[in-house]
Amino acid sequence: MLQTIRPKNKTIIGYLIIPVVMFVFTVFVPLVTALVYSFFDWKVKNKVFNGLDNYRQLFNDKIFWQAFSHNIYLVVACIIGQIGIAFVLVMLINSKMAKLKTIHRTFGFFPSTIAAVCIGMIWTMIYHSKYGVLNWFLKLIGRSDLAQPWLQNSKLVMLLVTIPLIWQFIGYYMVIILSAISSISTEIFESASIDGANGFQTAIHITLPLIKNTMLVCVTLCIAGNMKAFDNIYVMTSGGPGTASMVMAMYGYNVSFGQSNMGYGSCISVAIFVLSLLVIGGSQALINFITRDKEA
Repeated sequence: MLQTIRPKNKTIIGYLIIPVVMFVFTVFVPLVTALVYSFFDWKVKNKVFNGLDNYRQLFNDKIFWQAFSHNIYLVVACIIGQIGIAFVLVMLINSKMAKLKTIHRTFGFFPSTIAAVCIGMIWTMIYHSKYGVLNWFLKLIGRSDLAQPWLQNSKLVMLLVTIPLIWQFIGYYMVIILSAISSISTEIFESASIDGANGFQTAIHITLPLIKNTMLVCVTLCIAGNMKAFDNIYVMTSGGPGTASMVMAMYGYNVSFGQSNMGYGSCISVAIFVLSLLVIGGSQALINFITRDKEA
């Protein structure tokens, strides 16, 4: 019988001390520093304590709340688009009809390995008014009347910047969901097939409940990622036209570095952190409530 090898406490502490210190200095120290700075009126070199004035200004800041609504739009669209499409593709890949499953998984994951800045540049070229593939295709099929400078359309711009985000991370969630499904016994699916369950029924009533915890992790990652979305949108629109695609992180960046208002920028950063926690906690509570009702 094999004996479990357990290292000494000093060895465990030695291995953990460096990553813990790095985590503290890269996460907690900046967060606490931002919280402290948020109570100051700090423009360029002048730093004056102003109490809660920054938070009062934030509460009445229409641009910030518009940016927050854009982040919520991204969260909802990406939960449906990234996780929803990933789940459907996983079901198709795991079906008996699918061939070359390894290739599908590899190519599905490939976009998530590309830098967000590159993704933004690629899709900016696709949407380009003169040389973009989208307008070229519309002209090819005889619908040149629909061709336009897409990223200058304030009504469509949020949808247009969301599509690259969805496309980029579908493969990322595919890998997570695939790993969860691979841990389910094949006997369960065989029994469902014998009982006459079709693919849709198996996915909804068997697979989804069994990987609920994994789906919760996916939702949490999706919300956390889209509440701090920045790279793609910065490259594609810089928040424009006007503030039609402004998101919280970009607004905080513009205030902090564009306007050199570090105090109010720190206040925005703290607000992003708090609102992200509230949205994540609220979404998980809602999912648990819905699934509990179904299980009951």
